Amino acid sequence: MIKNKDLLKLSNLIKENKFVDFKDGELKVGVDLGTANIVLVVTDVNDNPIAGLIRRSKVVRDGIVVDYLEAIKIVKDLKEELEKLLNVELIYAACAIPPGIDPRSVKAISNVVESAGFIVTNIIDEPTAAAKTLRIKNGAIVDLGGGTTGISLMRDGNVIGTWDEPTGGHHMNLTIAGYYNIGIDEAEELKIKSNSREILTIVKPVLEKMAIIVKNVLVNKDVQALYLVGGASNFDGIEDLFEKITGIKTYRSEEALLVTPLGISKSCIGGKYGKQHD
Repeated sequence: MIKNKDLLKLSNLIKENKFVDFKDGELKVGVDLGTANIVLVVTDVNDNPIAGLIRRSKVVRDGIVVDYLEAIKIVKDLKEELEKLLNVELIYAACAIPPGIDPRSVKAISNVVESAGFIVTNIIDEPTAAAKTLRIKNGAIVDLGGGTTGISLMRDGNVIGTWDEPTGGHHMNLTIAGYYNIGIDEAEELKIKSNSREILTIVKPVLEKMAIIVKNVLVNKDVQALYLVGGASNFDGIEDLFEKITGIKTYRSEEALLVTPLGISKSCIGGKYGKQHD
């Protein structure tokens, strides 16, 4: 398990709906439009977590915005909630794109964030954002997201290859729903709230498929380590399963859902300042 004090701090701030005192104006925002969640994270000019919010959503599918107006509404609502909490106007933000995304989808993601009231100063790829949070320069970042398994190969801090395959947390939900004969939403809640060995056993075939995808993509790539991030990686023992199938040393990050959003906020460049309300 990869320990990270910033991730733990951010997680506690979100759970308790609190914020860290900050110098007036020195704030950056990261907006992560995920398949299962939209996350907004605020950091200060020194990249320290200040606050954050998470909202469940179904407005994005495999990196494509499928409900544009609802996506704008959610981001705008979260922006306003954070502004009320912090008593500042949040102006500048960064957003991120998954591996292999269509260029038209990049513009759509940026347009959502801008239409919600932000000025977008930077668009970063998700693997680079995750690597920034975890301080990874070499290895493969495996993002187990809601709809896909994203794989990014890092060399000396640079992304030299990306792959994205359609197997993710949604496929786990389908498996859980079928096993218990429940709805997809109920299955999602069960997956989030229960990290039991029983759930891991139920979704094991999906996880094995993900691991095989990673193995096939990285064959002969001379990868020394895998780093699992994304909400669908939140299972005790998942790193052992991946390591067994891929033959590559595997690490899992704590608070995996927040790894990429925190990195996005840290990556916000230019025009970093919020505006204090009167």
